[in-house]
Amino acid sequence: MTVSIALFTQDLRLHDNPVLHAARTAAEQVVPLFVLDPAVEAAGFAAPNRMAFLSDCLADLDASLRRTGSRLIVRHGATAEQTARVAAEAGAATVHLAAGVSGYARRREARLRAVFGDRLRVHDASVTVVPAGRILPAGRDHYAVFTPYHRAWTQAPNRTVLGAPRVIRTPEGIGSENLVVSGPFSPALPRGGESAARARWRRWDVDGYAELHDDLAADETSRLSPYLHFGCLSPTELTARARQHGGAGAEAFVRQLAWRDFHHQVLAARPDAAHRDYRDRGDHWHRDEREAEAWRQGRTGYPIVDAGMRQLAHQGWMHNRARLLTASFLAKSLHLDWRIGAAHFLALLVDGDVANNQLNWQWVAGTGTDTRPNRVLNPLRQADRYDPDGAYVRRWVPELAHLPGPAVHRPWLLASDYPDPIIAPETLSARLRRARGLD
Repeated sequence: MTVSIALFTQDLRLHDNPVLHAARTAAEQVVPLFVLDPAVEAAGFAAPNRMAFLSDCLADLDASLRRTGSRLIVRHGATAEQTARVAAEAGAATVHLAAGVSGYARRREARLRAVFGDRLRVHDASVTVVPAGRILPAGRDHYAVFTPYHRAWTQAPNRTVLGAPRVIRTPEGIGSENLVVSGPFSPALPRGGESAARARWRRWDVDGYAELHDDLAADETSRLSPYLHFGCLSPTELTARARQHGGAGAEAFVRQLAWRDFHHQVLAARPDAAHRDYRDRGDHWHRDEREAEAWRQGRTGYPIVDAGMRQLAHQGWMHNRARLLTASFLAKSLHLDWRIGAAHFLALLVDGDVANNQLNWQWVAGTGTDTRPNRVLNPLRQADRYDPDGAYVRRWVPELAHLPGPAVHRPWLLASDYPDPIIAPETLSARLRRARGLD
């Protein structure tokens, strides 16, 4: 019988999986394979929170495959080497893989190509709706500004959403290994896997997204980002379902999916943007490890910033508005190098994604794709606007729970033993004016 390998990467699902579909079309039997490559750990991306989430994802994927008559094969080692071994054991003629945009993904594909030649079949990345490089501005290799990209993105044709296979035949006798993970982990991590992802999607009310997605206390964002990062959900399917649903909330949600695609196409064209300024502004970053550590620990004296950082530590996830304001505080208020913040986020975020994390940090720092590099988010104004009653702060900074209403945002005005602001409010105001170019 003919055999193919479906090499899973960031597509840990059965629904709408082009790689799995192509592998089943190409052969009578399919080996679903996931390789845990030590290069991921060496690059610093095998953070404990993401490894715990990945373990859930693989267990759920294996359970789903077993319901089709198949199973997931897990191997440890260099991807090309381990895939070659499995191909030899199974007698596989072809290997199917989704394209990636990161430097690691490109190196992995090149090594697989060196081993398998034209037996390697690379399919469009299913972690985005529109593959990187599919839509281009005249005379350039990528869009550098989101608005024109979004216009083109909305007009781009999307592929047909694929159903989940009911039966998959897999050869017997191919050995698999266990994934062992170790902490420390954030205590309230979400559960990983396609089953949890689809249950979350069914429960979430997209209609309120446009109005409530910035409301910190309401916590009405989708929380689907970890599942999108690991490919437990297809962004193509989510886009199609949201458009069918219609309404302002669905439209706003689809726009966020377009932002994900935008960052992926930027990174595909400029892979060094993962660690270098996309637009060099000649910044001379301030260096102060004491300030950086206070920010990491959620002890800056600005409760809205501290609340976001403590949510990150507890859940391995942070509300999107909190990500923006905590990042702005580090880069614009403390004027610390954005890479310090990006590294801390990647160390904890379950949805830690090179394209979205690094380029969102650069957007906030003014070195990325934002056409307004002097944009500054004042933490006190952000608190007053997006947590007007102080409920978000009281949830994550319990030592201030006794302070009423918006007073919780300025504990230094009251008798409080909360840490003094790491920057005095008047000094903060002066720094923000300088950041805006007003002084």
